Amino acid sequence: TTLARTARARQKKKKASVPPPPPPPCVSTALLLLRGAVAGVTGCPIGGGDSTPSLMQPTYLKEGRPSGKFSVCLGKKQGTLCQMTIADDSDAEGQEALLDAIEAAANRMVGYDLIVQTFAMDRQEAIETFGECILDQSQKKPKKGKGGAGDSTVTLAWIGGVVLAIPPGPVYASTKSVGRIVLERGNLASGVTAGKKARKCEVVLKFHCTGDHPVLSASDEAAAPPPAGEIDLQPLLTAAIRFPEGETLHQAAEQKAQAEAKEAEEAKEEAADEQNEKKDEEMVVNAFEVSGKIDYNKLVDNFGSKLIDDQLLQRLERLTVGRGTVPYLHRFLRRNTFFSHRDLSRLLDCVEKNEPFYLYTGRGPSSGAMHLGHLVPFLFTQWLQKAFDCPLVIQMTDDEKFLFKGEYSDESGDNLDYFADLTFENARDIIACGFDPQKTFIFSDLRYVGSMYPNIVRIWKSVTSNQVNNIFGFDGTANIGKVGFPAIQAAPSFPSSFPTVLNASRDSNMACLIPCAIDQDPYFRMTRDVAHKLVPKSHPLGGKPALIHSKFFPPLQGAAGKMSSSDPNSAIFLTDTPEDIERKIKEFAFSGGQKTKKLQEELGADLNVDVSYQWLKFFLEDDAELEKIGQDYGSGKGEYWSTATVKKRLVQELQDLVSEHQKRRAVITSEVVEEWMKERCIL
Repeated sequence: TTLARTARARQKKKKASVPPPPPPPCVSTALLLLRGAVAGVTGCPIGGGDSTPSLMQPTYLKEGRPSGKFSVCLGKKQGTLCQMTIADDSDAEGQEALLDAIEAAANRMVGYDLIVQTFAMDRQEAIETFGECILDQSQKKPKKGKGGAGDSTVTLAWIGGVVLAIPPGPVYASTKSVGRIVLERGNLASGVTAGKKARKCEVVLKFHCTGDHPVLSASDEAAAPPPAGEIDLQPLLTAAIRFPEGETLHQAAEQKAQAEAKEAEEAKEEAADEQNEKKDEEMVVNAFEVSGKIDYNKLVDNFGSKLIDDQLLQRLERLTVGRGTVPYLHRFLRRNTFFSHRDLSRLLDCVEKNEPFYLYTGRGPSSGAMHLGHLVPFLFTQWLQKAFDCPLVIQMTDDEKFLFKGEYSDESGDNLDYFADLTFENARDIIACGFDPQKTFIFSDLRYVGSMYPNIVRIWKSVTSNQVNNIFGFDGTANIGKVGFPAIQAAPSFPSSFPTVLNASRDSNMACLIPCAIDQDPYFRMTRDVAHKLVPKSHPLGGKPALIHSKFFPPLQGAAGKMSSSDPNSAIFLTDTPEDIERKIKEFAFSGGQKTKKLQEELGADLNVDVSYQWLKFFLEDDAELEKIGQDYGSGKGEYWSTATVKKRLVQELQDLVSEHQKRRAVITSEVVEEWMKERCIL
């Protein structure tokens, strides 16, 4: 029984070792063309090493039609053996295009009716002469026995410029006899495997041939071998695209890659722009920085102040215009430029009771020339002084500017005197705003601090360093002067800081109103928290200064943040010539108008972002004219329908304003400044 089983097993093995019948000539010839097409299209060697094609599966036996299936390794990932980058598995369209290109290249060679030259050689000699590129995977290890791949003689087929290989069976003498080669698609058919992390990049070709296929003739079998030296394999063994179908595909792939790279870069830039825009729009308002798109309602909520409502405006009008001190409310109140307050209602209680109060504002002298943004609080303060007929103290924080921006070098020392000199220059601009010299005291911290020092010490005693750091964002790198300065800006809020100027002692009940931009509010939030410790209990506001806050004057480049002296093209300076003003407005003032005349006439301008219109709101006194400009420009119709006409009107207004200011400033000498800074009673 055991012997019988062994005999049957040997019989099965013997049957299994019988080679299948050779493929039809059209299949063998098509295989050669497809091998050449894969290499020529992708730019890989025709064989040898990792690019050696697999054994062709004899699908022609089961299917009963001229067909076959084989694969070619193109290296790893996305074709490390190829010039072309093979489309990865996520790019079905790209992989399909590769199969189309291979099919087209093979059929193009069929159409060219290329000569197929066959010749016999000793196997070992053929390998030594041409290399292993002539083999497929099954031919690398020859089988033993007559008729097997191990026979000493092999037949090679050469298609010039396409391929040299040992075909799996007889071939035609010319490619035209193949008919048409069809690459089959779908599951278990042709396909591509590739990916950035793929261990093997491979193309699988399942094909069949259509058309009438002639019987192999004696002329086919007797095709003349190529002359010695004619076979040049070097171009076929390089990683270079050799077929036009490959060039077209490669160019398309490169263009697609470039487009994708450009799209990715644009997406990256867009994301960066969105991030920057978000950052630009993100509101930052503190004592040292104003940036982003300002939401004033949100700012009021964050700071805890109150909006100036119609009822409060009517009360202000009754207590100023109604008393005949001024003809009308200031345009900054009418147009909501000064929009927020702290305890303004309680201060007006003092006015109604004829109880005295004083105004306190200030300037940090950071440049020799002030700009229009600096002018805003002083124009309004001048109106307040006239409207309420009250005294005013103006603090020049030359000490602060040195502490925050001062410099020191071993050669020249520090530049404290520079900021002291700026105080005098800026004082000339302030005096030119038209304050009452009998009721105004301008003082330099560097010169006057002694009179305020008792109150400064009391504030230092009342405020912890943690509180200051939390309010102003100081850290361990800040010099001690920065940390101590908030008390110096707080001290003028108390009348006892001016024993001579306001004739005030610690028992004084005099209230204080501070007009300022809202970014200065943190100083006075701190002040109000400790104010009760520096005044008598009878003080009408509990010692707390009242505040009235302005919006920020926008820079030329856009209606966000506030104007800065550090960028000369973002501002109009009080020293600018008429030509400077016209040039800056025309070149740099951000427009909310449309890109074309047609769109402007259809849509009108965005007044909320148009700098020229926003600036006119600050400086054009005539409400009716401002309303007309807004209606015309916002609708794209009328006299002021365009950006150019609005800018022209703004230029005219600013040239007049700055010119008149310069005339007043020109007669203010250093001696005049000293008179305004002389310590004296201003009640």
